[in-house]
Amino acid sequence: MIDLQAGGAFRLLVYKFSRQPGSTKHIDRDALAPEDWGQELIKLPRGGLIVLDLTLEAVGEGILVTGTADCTLEGQCARCLTPFERPTEVTFQELFVYEGHAADDEDVSRVVAEIIDLEPVVRDAIVLDLPLAPLCEENCAGLCAECGANLNEEPDHSHGEKADARWAGLSDWVPSQSGE
Repeated sequence: MIDLQAGGAFRLLVYKFSRQPGSTKHIDRDALAPEDWGQELIKLPRGGLIVLDLTLEAVGEGILVTGTADCTLEGQCARCLTPFERPTEVTFQELFVYEGHAADDEDVSRVVAEIIDLEPVVRDAIVLDLPLAPLCEENCAGLCAECGANLNEEPDHSHGEKADARWAGLSDWVPSQSGE
């Protein structure tokens, strides 16, 4: 039996189910991000809705959790600085090992007191999927380097051709016709 009220949306109480290898359970549930997950330019904000679609499989050494997490990210374009929202879906799979198995491995996820905590797994899946330089659109034109105008809104924006001041002394030079 799986108790869906095991102390938080990311926690599952898995008594009875956990010691029956071959058993499978499907769970759909909603959770809220407990804090900002991400970076300055793109993140899942605190309180952001995460829709979880989970499959739990009891195996000899623990419980294998396979799932997807759907959420909406909030970001700021790295090129034009425009705020945007983007729906995203990430997949994950994690083996939660029973107490007493893999005792020397500290990095393994564990079933503790018949509870599995999905929060670190879901957080890692979402954060590791975030782009380093998020864009509002794949072909974002960015900002004008000279005046900061948004080139997505003003595609014909220009300041005319300006000669580089370092070449100003050559502006009156005319090459000779004699080939010298």
